[in-house]
Amino acid sequence: MRTLIITAFTSLDGVMQEPGGGEYRNAGWTFKDVEFVPEAYEIKGREQEETAALLLGRKSYEDFAPVWPTMDEFAGYNAMPRYVVSTTLESDDDRWPATILRSIDDVAALKETDGGPIAVHGSGQLGAALADAGLVDRYHLLVFPLLLGAGKRLFSEADKDATKLELVEHDVYSNGVQKQVFDVLR
Repeated sequence: MRTLIITAFTSLDGVMQEPGGGEYRNAGWTFKDVEFVPEAYEIKGREQEETAALLLGRKSYEDFAPVWPTMDEFAGYNAMPRYVVSTTLESDDDRWPATILRSIDDVAALKETDGGPIAVHGSGQLGAALADAGLVDRYHLLVFPLLLGAGKRLFSEADKDATKLELVEHDVYSNGVQKQVFDVLR
């Protein structure tokens, strides 16, 4: 069984919407509002080395597909298999091919295949649905010292039982960003 890892930038109040830019009122909050400290992003390079596949929601895929293939720093991600969970996407982008999965059940089936870890990037709605379905095995979080107030959050507000986590790695950087890596305990 493959490990499913949610990797996200999040504010202290759980907002993870458009950390790098976009239309959201606080878009670009990771670099506009917090000093850049390279060592805080070490985990992102490690993820690219350790991940065997990417899983994205439709919106994230549509945002990343025109940009990521042109970025040398994402060469590892560009070379690995990609999966997009969408009920509306008609076809993948030729510039950044992906396999389209139509449901959370399809993701559960993907987890049962052979292979290394699957990383979920930039997908708040998908990430919350995967967590609600009990499919997440690990969280890689960079928590920024900001309260954004409103925006899409990492976790849903579904009425569900508590999920117990074990902190397996952490660090705090000079800019106040915290790295928090949690395994989901079952």
